[in-house]
Amino acid sequence: MATSCSLISTFFHCSSSFSRYPNTKPLIHLSKSLHLHTSTHPISPPTLFFLRPLTSTPTPTKTTTTILPKLTIPRNFLDSILILCTSLALSFTLFLAGADSASAFVVATPRKLQSDELATVRLFQENTPSVVYITNLAVKQDAFTLDVLEVPQGSGSGFVWDKEGHIVTNYHVIRGASDLRVTLADQSTYDAKVVGFDQDKDVAVLRVEAPKDKLRPIPVGISADLLVGQKVYAIGNPFGLDHTLTTGVISGLRREISSAATGRPIQDVIQTDAAINPGNSGGPLLDSSGNLIGINTAIYSPSGASSGVGFSIPVDTVNGIVDQLVKFGKVTRPILGIKFAPDQSVEQLGVSGVLVLDAPSSGPAGKAGLLPTKRDAYGRLILGDIITSVNGKKVTNGSDLYRILDQCKVGDKVIVEVLRGDHKEKIPVTLEPKLDET
Repeated sequence: MATSCSLISTFFHCSSSFSRYPNTKPLIHLSKSLHLHTSTHPISPPTLFFLRPLTSTPTPTKTTTTILPKLTIPRNFLDSILILCTSLALSFTLFLAGADSASAFVVATPRKLQSDELATVRLFQENTPSVVYITNLAVKQDAFTLDVLEVPQGSGSGFVWDKEGHIVTNYHVIRGASDLRVTLADQSTYDAKVVGFDQDKDVAVLRVEAPKDKLRPIPVGISADLLVGQKVYAIGNPFGLDHTLTTGVISGLRREISSAATGRPIQDVIQTDAAINPGNSGGPLLDSSGNLIGINTAIYSPSGASSGVGFSIPVDTVNGIVDQLVKFGKVTRPILGIKFAPDQSVEQLGVSGVLVLDAPSSGPAGKAGLLPTKRDAYGRLILGDIITSVNGKKVTNGSDLYRILDQCKVGDKVIVEVLRGDHKEKIPVTLEPKLDET
């Protein structure tokens, strides 16, 4: 553009010179500093030299004078020639610069991002290959043709755990599926098999037979040192869309939610205002370093869409569960082996604790002698034992009982204090593993 402007100024300068000095011969000399490529130094303007005829003392000679008609060039014609030359010079310059006519005078400025924006873009680009899309397929029979079809009944997100093809997601994403399909970031799709799941904590592990060069394990962080207010990022496939990033902060820590499958409480849950919509379930929650700190699992919303209150299972809880599922295909969690009444029923009785409805004789509580609720010969209800504490820790509802058992191991002997009739008793119970689930 600078070159073309210089040429234009040169020709117009010539034009003015022609008009002032009609008998002069212009010689245009472009400075050596003129270049067609971009330079940091300004382009020197072209230098214009006028050469006049040298005058000398005429030598007297005998000549024959011939009178010729005077040639007059109209000024309008000369101006037209200069304009034509200027147009040709500009066109030639644009041709060399490689610019089209539409963008010849448009200067595109590079997009400038702030440092925090660059960090967010880099985090999304680096972690997107680790996030997958999971399709839940169910077998259904067509009502008219009686053909058996596989129909998508749900979808969700997940992430690559290791190079062996293990995929971690929520249990409710795969619940009731006859077949599962996992779509990687490069849109390649693979059939997935269920390695194991934990209904109580809403965690499941799948496995796909994909090439190792396509598997990008997500970096795993820790959740024990999280702080309210720090930035978090959620990646998933909301509403079946392609990878989507939402940002927010940690709104609260040590929240408690109930498992969608069993109703058992999940402790130390992370609350965040990062948008978590249907389809985000099972996706990763990342910190500002791009490390996994939780699995997006639930939202609090009357409408079903994000209301700014989302919950993620902390990675410290997920880590131990995934290790057991990968090694053994199940989670060995201790149980008392009882069924208890809803908390509202116990509150109506005016007592605090967990009312035992059933205690099978094959279970740990039945073996230890805990009494279930039953009816006598006349149909009257006889209340069973009411558990008030375990190992000296007060039990007021079912959540308290689960919380205490989560801190125990299979084979531990605990002291269960119960209210039996009008007196209290302490009964030792040896915890046993939870039965396998199909």
